[in-house]
Amino acid sequence: MLGPVQSRTFLQLAAGLCLALAGSLASAQVAGEVEFARGVGFAQTPGQAPRTLGKGLELREGDRLTTAEGSSAIVKLQDGTRMTVRPNSEIVLQQYQFRENGSDNSMLLQMVRGGFRAVTGLISKGSPNAARVQTSTATIGIRGTDFDARLCTRDCGAESAQVAESARPNAVLASAKVVQSAGELYAVDANNQRRRLVDGGSVYPGDVVETMPGARAVLAFRDDSRISLGSNTRFRVDNFVFDEKNAAEGRFLVSLVRGTVRAITGLIGKANNRNVSFSTSTATIGIRGTELGIGCEPDCSNLNLWTFLGAIAVQQTGQSALELLQAGQGLFISPSGVVPISTPQQQLTSPDVVPPGDVPVPPNTFSTQQVSDAQEGLFVFVRDGHIEVATASQVLHLGKGEAGFANSAGDTARPTNIPKFIDFDKLPLPTARNPLLVSVLSDVPRVCK
Repeated sequence: MLGPVQSRTFLQLAAGLCLALAGSLASAQVAGEVEFARGVGFAQTPGQAPRTLGKGLELREGDRLTTAEGSSAIVKLQDGTRMTVRPNSEIVLQQYQFRENGSDNSMLLQMVRGGFRAVTGLISKGSPNAARVQTSTATIGIRGTDFDARLCTRDCGAESAQVAESARPNAVLASAKVVQSAGELYAVDANNQRRRLVDGGSVYPGDVVETMPGARAVLAFRDDSRISLGSNTRFRVDNFVFDEKNAAEGRFLVSLVRGTVRAITGLIGKANNRNVSFSTSTATIGIRGTELGIGCEPDCSNLNLWTFLGAIAVQQTGQSALELLQAGQGLFISPSGVVPISTPQQQLTSPDVVPPGDVPVPPNTFSTQQVSDAQEGLFVFVRDGHIEVATASQVLHLGKGEAGFANSAGDTARPTNIPKFIDFDKLPLPTARNPLLVSVLSDVPRVCK
């Protein structure tokens, strides 16, 4: 039996331990809460007893989320990120810091097994490197995205084998991707939605690409065209259509609204140069298998043109005559007239405008290869946005509608077909209005079988 002094000492130690524990819990940021749960699942803060996943359960930084066979949960984090945790999954909220308009917001998830479907929130939109998912195979960099991620063992191939429908081709929808950039770069789509672009980011038909003052970028197009954008440039992809089996029927129609571009035309231009044009408010430029430079003053009333290789045909706005420029020739067009130039203007040779042929294009930028649905590793599918899958030796960038894969050896690939276990996934999306109904209906075919 403890004496009076020993009892007081014991009580003081116990009180101190409780205070320390309370302080530890208080310092762990509230990360979000559970919106929906089905079946058996738990959230566990390190050093604490597991808490059963259920609607309204508070989640904290450091929590480990686990779901059992046939179980799932939808969670909503403070920054608006929503995530459906798959059955047989283990996800750790390794790091989560979020403050409204905070400059140090960050999210680091660890996917130990299983997977999730996610729509990310403000953290990933605020900074290109602020949101990541770590797995044993690769790290997923999130760039403001709606995506699925899954660590597959034997289960994924078995699920695909139960799908009778044919797999869809894993087509790259983007016209181009950013292969090199410096400074701030944005794309504005046809609906006037603005998004940040970084290396690997996708550019689609109708997008206006904007470089901020002091920034630059190089775009690689699917037909092997490359375009270098200088500082303070606005460049629009008006129409891009390309099928490598029929390049002559392709379309490459772009416009320079402001700034400077230097371009090397690709397979569409080689197959049918009439289907390639560069437009400005002052003139339209056709190509003849070409490397050209176009410099445009703020309103494009003054236009610098230079032919580095091949030839270009220039038609001034409102006129029918064409002027043909061979390699080593240029024009300066202004309201006062047209003047031939014998050397490229400094605007076109500035270090801001990188010669596009000097920039290597990663071999996996647009390519696909055979990957079995039964293969073990990390599979990712992007419904919208931009995902980077990085291993110790390779990086794969995925845009809207693209699936990707990484294995334990560090290899990455864009599968030829979208895996059927992803394309026909019946697990409710985190934005589902009635996830319980979706979950129940998804079980019906299995019961009927």
